[in-house]
Amino acid sequence: MVLLSFDIEEFDMPFEYGKDISFADQITISKAGTISILHILDKYDVKATFFCTVTFAENIPDLIKRITETGHELASHGYYHSDFKPEHLLQSKLKLEELSGKEITGYRMARMMPVDEKEIEKAGYTYNTSINPTFLPGRYNNLNISRTFFTKENVLQIPASVSPLIRFPLFWLSFHNLPLSIYKSLVSWTYKKDKYLNIYFHPWEFTDLDDFERFGFPGYVRKNTGHKMIERMESLISWMKLKNYPFGTFQDFIKTIN
Repeated sequence: MVLLSFDIEEFDMPFEYGKDISFADQITISKAGTISILHILDKYDVKATFFCTVTFAENIPDLIKRITETGHELASHGYYHSDFKPEHLLQSKLKLEELSGKEITGYRMARMMPVDEKEIEKAGYTYNTSINPTFLPGRYNNLNISRTFFTKENVLQIPASVSPLIRFPLFWLSFHNLPLSIYKSLVSWTYKKDKYLNIYFHPWEFTDLDDFERFGFPGYVRKNTGHKMIERMESLISWMKLKNYPFGTFQDFIKTIN
């Protein structure tokens, strides 16, 4: 099964590059990208999981309704994207359930940062997908962690997909920067070995990020964003459909392994 997921959040990433961006623009940009994602998923009849912050969810009630009513899964990405306290785990779960009317069973920490598994269990989550089991200088060093799903503190851990052997990450930055043919080859290798794929993206990737003065992003972040990203995502999904890869939510996947 292909676990396609999107971390939908207030677009605060420019702050990491020394740029200011208003809260209104953070919401507007991420909302536009989320709409583009939903159009693609509708077009190809694909179900996905949306990990959403409460801050973003409160500002897009129409899209939360669209996400849940069209068969996608809503999960927690925390209360805020750039502020975390352990109590936010339960608070975000309860608030997202209130806003959506759906049970929230999954969690992904902002920026795939470490999170206390005992706190995840106490908050009542079934699964956590906050691990990128690779080495990325200045960000991750998780080479000692299993590439594939495992249980810890009674919570199912579903790491982001990396290739066998060399653990090349298949996350959003790889998708933007590798030739699509090479990315597909890595996907095929990983799917054949693991029998599933867990890859994640963000809504702002589906908007034009080329304005360096506004966002401050280096070339490897803004490469293939906007319309190019939409075209690449459609190409990836079409290719996966031709290979008969089934798509599903994390909740769907868990039912197949229990």
